[in-house]
Amino acid sequence: MLTSTHLYQEIHEQPAVLAELLAQEQTTAATLARTMRQRNIQQVWIAARGTSDNAGRYAQYLLGAANSLPVGLTTPSLFSVYERPPHFPPHSLVLGISQSGQSPDIVAVLAEARRQGALTAAITNRPASPLGQAAEFVLALHAGEELAVAATKTYTTELLAIALLSAHLGQDAAQLAWLDRVPELVQAALVANSTAEIAAIASRYRYMTRCVVIGRGFNYATAFEMALKLKELTYTMVEPYSNADFLHGPLALIEHGFPAIVLAPSGALTADVAEFIGRLRTHHAEVLVVSDAAEQVARGRLGLRLPTAVPEWLSPLVTIVPGQLLALHLAHERGYSIDQPR
Repeated sequence: MLTSTHLYQEIHEQPAVLAELLAQEQTTAATLARTMRQRNIQQVWIAARGTSDNAGRYAQYLLGAANSLPVGLTTPSLFSVYERPPHFPPHSLVLGISQSGQSPDIVAVLAEARRQGALTAAITNRPASPLGQAAEFVLALHAGEELAVAATKTYTTELLAIALLSAHLGQDAAQLAWLDRVPELVQAALVANSTAEIAAIASRYRYMTRCVVIGRGFNYATAFEMALKLKELTYTMVEPYSNADFLHGPLALIEHGFPAIVLAPSGALTADVAEFIGRLRTHHAEVLVVSDAAEQVARGRLGLRLPTAVPEWLSPLVTIVPGQLLALHLAHERGYSIDQPR
């Protein structure tokens, strides 16, 4: 049965593991934030792969918008394969993000950063891993063992760890108060997307071979993560884009009935995304809208619901949930192995 799979269970464990992270990591996040202020950190460099790389994209937006920090993604092969590591500028934080903490190239980045004198930190589910040992500070995910191949609770706990660091760095009481609500908001997203509704959408897309996922701003990361889940679980050719980039060439992909998933939580981009959905419809795309706003959902052919009143900076933690469920149900609809995709 679908409900007995590890992936189904881990998706639904997310409220509990997010609450555990909040309960356990406040002191570490506050201490790292205080150290960043003391050392006058002026930029952040992130080393990550796969799902964790997508969490890094979220950090680029959140730490930039909330903390005025430029955030770059490192090139790990320069450290591990070519052995030509670049020099980290003064006043840098180098942050490694990895579920297992075992990736040699990510560890190599932090080891070199520490040798150069940069401040180093890790976000990992295994603090005793090589990555955890290479870092001066470790934010533990407390996600428990992830038995399904496709990472779900790892991703949302990584996002929450980044948001927790951002809130403590900015000493933002309002932001911290919103983070306390994350477990209930994720639970609301799980409840809002009923099994029957998701299953019906999965049935409609059973023979889909390609699609795009569109997300911009804070949810640019969500577009990449949702596309990754659909690729690895359903073997569909899925490409992520921002709507701004999509209009510069890839729009030519759209033909009658072409599936386009548009992430449209309320925020600064609401009007821009509404106009973009209209553009897709004029090209006869089949648009699936993920939004908390009924008027946005109504612009698409189909819709997936989000909880209302979630600040845009926090929305990636809930916007990914319908994507996880859609990938799960579509894999089930196609009869694929859910916990052990090829």
